[in-house]
Amino acid sequence: MRKTSDILDTQPGFPRSTHLSVEPTPDRRRWLALVVLLVAGFMDLLDVTIVNVALPTIQRDLDAPYADLEWVVSGYLLGFAALLITGGRLGDLFGRKTILLVGLTLFTVASLACGIAPGPAWLIAARVVQGATAGLMIPQILAIMQVSFPIAERGKVLGIWGGVLGSASVAGLIVGGILVQANLFDWEWRPIFLVNVPVGLLAIPATMVLVRQSRSATADRLDPIGTALAIGAVLLLVYPLTEGRALGWPVWTFGLMAASALILAVFVVFERRRIATVGSPLVVLDLFLARTFTAGMVVWLLFWIALGGYFLVWTLYLQAGLGWTPLRAGLSASPFAVAAAAGAGTSVQIFVPRYGRMVLFAGAMINAAGFGMYLYLAAHYGSGITSVQMIAPLTISGFGFGLFVAPAVDLILSGVSAHDAGSASGQLSTIQQVGMALGVALAGVFFFTQLDQTSDHGTTAAIPALRQQLTELDIPTATRDQILTQFRACVHDRSAATDPTAVPASCQPPPGQPFAEPLQQALTQAGLQANAHNMSRTFAQTLWWAIGVLIAVAAGVCALPKRLSADSDS
Repeated sequence: MRKTSDILDTQPGFPRSTHLSVEPTPDRRRWLALVVLLVAGFMDLLDVTIVNVALPTIQRDLDAPYADLEWVVSGYLLGFAALLITGGRLGDLFGRKTILLVGLTLFTVASLACGIAPGPAWLIAARVVQGATAGLMIPQILAIMQVSFPIAERGKVLGIWGGVLGSASVAGLIVGGILVQANLFDWEWRPIFLVNVPVGLLAIPATMVLVRQSRSATADRLDPIGTALAIGAVLLLVYPLTEGRALGWPVWTFGLMAASALILAVFVVFERRRIATVGSPLVVLDLFLARTFTAGMVVWLLFWIALGGYFLVWTLYLQAGLGWTPLRAGLSASPFAVAAAAGAGTSVQIFVPRYGRMVLFAGAMINAAGFGMYLYLAAHYGSGITSVQMIAPLTISGFGFGLFVAPAVDLILSGVSAHDAGSASGQLSTIQQVGMALGVALAGVFFFTQLDQTSDHGTTAAIPALRQQLTELDIPTATRDQILTQFRACVHDRSAATDPTAVPASCQPPPGQPFAEPLQQALTQAGLQANAHNMSRTFAQTLWWAIGVLIAVAAGVCALPKRLSADSDS
């Protein structure tokens, strides 16, 4: 049955801006439905990062070139970003429960296709579909939460969702590491995708029984041109950001990003014209007239630029730098995940009612403080840092993350009417994905540039021990100097490489003169030491970049309302 506000909103004499606000009768099964929604959302968000720790195993098993591994990661992101806004509007049009079921079913099938992939091309295609179907689901989950719970309960629900959001990305590293290390049924990396199949098969009937159907009564037709423009703008931005570094940032990558901005401008003009003529736009531009929504989205974008970049360089630091196993690297993320859930769970219910927007300010600054502590420890202990020493900075930064995420979601969405919940949640999730893509690209450029420029520090740290070993092997002085010169070139070329799996020519022994085993062992050990030193130093330098963005986030919070209330727009 349509609620009163929906009926009035479509009648002559009752324009949208003045429709009465009558909440629907709460569904008695809404808390059970929330569990299903959280499971579906966690499964989607988990797959953004779960593949990262499995990439070396995938490469070995499928004999995949490094460029294909990048697409295994970025294909999901591209599909996800492309369908988010469209997914929200489809839910408004055809029913959020209906689109959620379609997305959940296709996501389960795509996960199965990933798990049985016989080669890289199959896996990449399945990952794109998997990401696209996740893009259908996430806006429905947020919108269903928005329309299923009364205002009095909505803050708690969004706080719980913030905890899931905060823990899922890190949990992907943990779960991925455990599954790869366990090597269930000798399937190696495949269980990281196949685990979604039984979860999906349980979630589909649960969704059918427990989730109530909802839709917007005012969104009565599709916007195919707007959809094409929105997808085009997102793809033209995300694709060059994903591929640019590996290709050396050719001119056409910047051309595509400029074209993305142009298409975005055309999209805005087109949507304004559609609102004035046909109606039923893909994106409700009037949402951006509210300072809360606009400022909140900008702050949300900056926050995910910082965190997207952090997760990239952190994973590289632990595995490619310190040489930790996927399991150890994944489990090291546990303090962040637990603290993020705690921060999100307490922020909305305990801190926000008392301190308002200062909770967001504190969350960003606490997160930055955690990164600052991590920066000091990484620089101080270098390659000798332990998992125990990482607990404190990860706990502090994770708690700050949770404090920020949950109130931010509440702030951006709680003032949006039920009519526009799908569109708003789609925009929120799209901004998050674009922010992560920007963060990955910018942090990646900074990280690898610094790694290239500071590679001499690693060789300086490793050469004294290597020189001693060469002396003990009775290698003549002239030959020893040649080996050390080649070692410096090898470390530099590896640091400058866009494909970290390739072996530069400078790292190969002279033709017809293979290194003796003791010499090869000495060079390998010295190379690992130099790489770990360089990675630790570069990770610490990159954290300064993330801290700067988080400080900008904290400053941006000051543009938001002092109190976060469901009806505040001032």
